[in-house]
Amino acid sequence: MKILGIGVDIIENKRIKLLLNNKKFLSRTFSKKEIKFSNNISNKANFFAKRFSAKEAFAKCLGTGFRYDLNMKDIEILNNKEGKPYYYKSKKINDVVNRRFQIKNYNLFLSISDEKDYSIAFTLLETK
Repeated sequence: MKILGIGVDIIENKRIKLLLNNKKFLSRTFSKKEIKFSNNISNKANFFAKRFSAKEAFAKCLGTGFRYDLNMKDIEILNNKEGKPYYYKSKKINDVVNRRFQIKNYNLFLSISDEKDYSIAFTLLETK
């Protein structure tokens, strides 16, 4: 296995808290599944801040940022049954990774965390 990219991002939670009432921000940035899952979360600012940070970390991991028709909403962070967050490997994400690194089989790892004021995400992309 070979590491192809790493990305990290940190965000001040109050930046996202100020945007939560903006429906356009939510619908442009987060998937329907992410928004629906947030209905079960009491601290929505931190929930969305962690996911925002994870989307930024993914773009940094690619080394391209948000180019080549990749936008925030294309990057979807879901949780497994135990609650561990992961990137959903959609056709769009697979195409972006394939175009950037000329690979089809890869592992994508995500770690997110938050405190009162900040949220952080770390991403690792490697070949299988």
